[in-house]
Amino acid sequence: MQKRSVLFINACVRDASRTEKIARSLLEKIGENVEEVKLNEISFPKVDEAFLDKRDSLLAEGRKDAEMFALARQFAAADMIVIAAPYWDLSFPAALKQYIEQINVSGITFAYTDAGYPVGLCRAGKLYYVTSAGGNYIPEEFGFGYIKALAENFYGIRDVEQIRAAGLDLDGADPKQIIDQVIEGIRVGD
Repeated sequence: MQKRSVLFINACVRDASRTEKIARSLLEKIGENVEEVKLNEISFPKVDEAFLDKRDSLLAEGRKDAEMFALARQFAAADMIVIAAPYWDLSFPAALKQYIEQINVSGITFAYTDAGYPVGLCRAGKLYYVTSAGGNYIPEEFGFGYIKALAENFYGIRDVEQIRAAGLDLDGADPKQIIDQVIEGIRVGD
């Protein structure tokens, strides 16, 4: 039986990232072929009028194989996706938004119906969103909710799960214990 391809989108930048520690534990439990995209190692192009004109021209020419769309093709082809994104400044790291701007490509990760509604074109059946935060105020709509809405409504990924560790920096908190409990509670299913 062929192993599933797992795309690990790593938005963590710290060497001792708590989010990344949880995500790597999840990946160990998944135990499949993992391809990692380290967002802090990518120099994303500026999404300006020239970028949009180039993208639109390539798509109009049917050039979905262009290098500009490599991240979108990779995302669309994955069987499972794991995103590791710490909760920063009421959201996730900016590099994750830049990544999303690169993978939102009509005809690769989604398409529109004649009535103008998105239809997902991604293969993944499951997306895990892993995050951690120093405090406990983590409104869903500021991070996970955005990713979940994109996954379900644009990419066609119906099974979206958040794994999070919160309250890590509160007075009296034991961050190691909190992270260990989160890791222990991770359940991986098909």
